[in-house]
Amino acid sequence: MIQRQLQSLLQEKLHRGKAIILIGARQTGKTTLLKELVQNSESTLWINADDLEMRNLVQGLTIAKLQSLFGAYKNVVIDEAQRIENVGLQLKLITDNMPHLQLLVTGSSALEIANTINEPLTGRKYEYKLYPLSFNELQQHFGLIKEQMNLPLRLVYGSYPDVVCNPGEEKDILSQLADSYLYKDVLQWERVKKPDKLLKLLQALAYQMGSEVNYTELAQLVGLDKETIGNYIALLEQAQVVFRLGSFSRNLRNELKFARKIYFYDNGIRNALISNYSDISIRQDIGALWENYLVSERVKYNQYNSRYVNKYFWRTAQMQEIDYLEESDGVLSAYEFKWNPKKSAKTNLTFRRAYPNVPIITITRDNYIDFLR
Repeated sequence: MIQRQLQSLLQEKLHRGKAIILIGARQTGKTTLLKELVQNSESTLWINADDLEMRNLVQGLTIAKLQSLFGAYKNVVIDEAQRIENVGLQLKLITDNMPHLQLLVTGSSALEIANTINEPLTGRKYEYKLYPLSFNELQQHFGLIKEQMNLPLRLVYGSYPDVVCNPGEEKDILSQLADSYLYKDVLQWERVKKPDKLLKLLQALAYQMGSEVNYTELAQLVGLDKETIGNYIALLEQAQVVFRLGSFSRNLRNELKFARKIYFYDNGIRNALISNYSDISIRQDIGALWENYLVSERVKYNQYNSRYVNKYFWRTAQMQEIDYLEESDGVLSAYEFKWNPKKSAKTNLTFRRAYPNVPIITITRDNYIDFLR
C-alpha cells in the first residue's frame, strides 16, 4: 500500500458535520484510499453504486427511510457516486438529517463534469481531488534514491497506481487505461457529439504538449469549429485529462495576454495517446516530457499542501519565454526547465528588466527534488 498524502488530511476532517467528497479520474486510487481511511471502523456501510441493487438504496431516499438504512452506522461510504441520479440532492438529505453520520463519497470526474453536487451541498462538504501518484508519495514509499532512479520510467509511463505497481505491464495497462479513462467519462458525455474528433483533438494536444496552443489552428486540424474546440478542452480539463496555463502579462505591451499552454496530468496517458513508449535516451520530445512532468507534479504538490497559487507562463511576441511562473500572496517566482543540466538557461534580459525583483530559477535533474517537495 502506497500511502497517499490526502489520507492524513481526510482523517482530520472526519466527523465534522460535513460530507467528504473525493473526486478523481478513474484508477487514481479513490476507493483504496477510503478503504484505508475507514479500515479500523466496524461501523461502516459501504455502498458501491456500480451495483444496481446498492444504487437503488440511495436513489429516491426519504427521511423516513434514512434511519432504518443508516441509523446503525457511524460512516457511510458511497463509491462511484456519479452513477446515482440526482446524487447531490440525495447526499444533502443524508447530511442534513443525520448529523452523527460521516458521509464519504467517491466519484469519477463525470461527477464534476455533470456538476450535480456543488449547488445542493454548498457549505455541507469538504471536496478534494485525487491525482495519479505524486513524487512525494512515491519517494516516501520507495525511498528517495530509488525514486530518482525511476525518473526515466515516470517520464515515459507516468504514475498511475496500477502502472507503478505492475512493472513490465505498463504498455498494456496504459492502453486499457486510456480507453477507459477517456471513453467512460468524456466520450460518452452528452455534449460530445463527435467522439472521433475528440480523440483526434487529444492526439493533437499530445503532440503540442507544453507548447502554446491556438484554438483556431486546432479547429482546422481536427475539423471542428473554434467554439467546440474550447468546449471539448474544458471538458477534458474537468475530467482531469489536461489542464491549462494562461499567459502572464503586467508590464510590457508586447507580452502575450491571451495565450495558453496545455499539459497532461500524467505523462503515461499522453504517451499512450500517441503510442510512443520509446526510452528517453532516444526521444526527440524529452524536453516536453520533462516540462510536463515538472508542471503536473507541481500541481499535485500545491494541491496536497494547500498552497493557493496562480500559475502562468510568460512569452512575448518576439518569442522570448519563461516556462513557468507562480504567484503566491502577491509574490512572483519564475522557473526555467532544462533536462540537460549542462545547458543552463539563457538570461532573459527582457523579463529581468520588466520584473527586476523576480528570481528566475533553473530546474534540472540535479535540483528538481527541491522543486517537487
